[in-house]
Amino acid sequence: MQIILLTHERELSRRTNTGQLALRARDDLSIERIVWKRSEPSPELLRLINREEVALLYPVSETRSEVSEVASVVEVQNFILLDGTWQEARKMYNRSPYLHPLPRVDLNIRHASRFNLRRNQRDGCLCTAETVIEVLRAKGEDLTAQDVTARFTRFLAENA
Repeated sequence: MQIILLTHERELSRRTNTGQLALRARDDLSIERIVWKRSEPSPELLRLINREEVALLYPVSETRSEVSEVASVVEVQNFILLDGTWQEARKMYNRSPYLHPLPRVDLNIRHASRFNLRRNQRDGCLCTAETVIEVLRAKGEDLTAQDVTARFTRFLAENA
């Protein structure tokens, strides 16, 4: 399993970035960060997309176009997760046409986000760390999910 955090460059300097918590997961899990560049898509990311071995973790409700396919988190082995504010994530998606045809993963979230460190949060949506936790749980990686959850809980307490 691989999770790619496609991170907006502004997110790198924010103390409220939760993607950093996921990057510290176990070594045998591949969670990596690729910095999004509008005019220069990552060749590594494009190779993965061209091999059709990846799905996008991004709410269908945030797009204006038809979604090509909705995939189960259990079926997918490689994920792209947009890491930024909701406004930045929307811009990243809209300005990256190579992301549009990707299948979407529906996580069926049944709980509210615990992330309260930023304004303009979306109801029913999770922050980056919470999304990674949900994927790990769905894939049976319970110990790693617990580890990221514990780091997320400490992070929220330290930044409150």
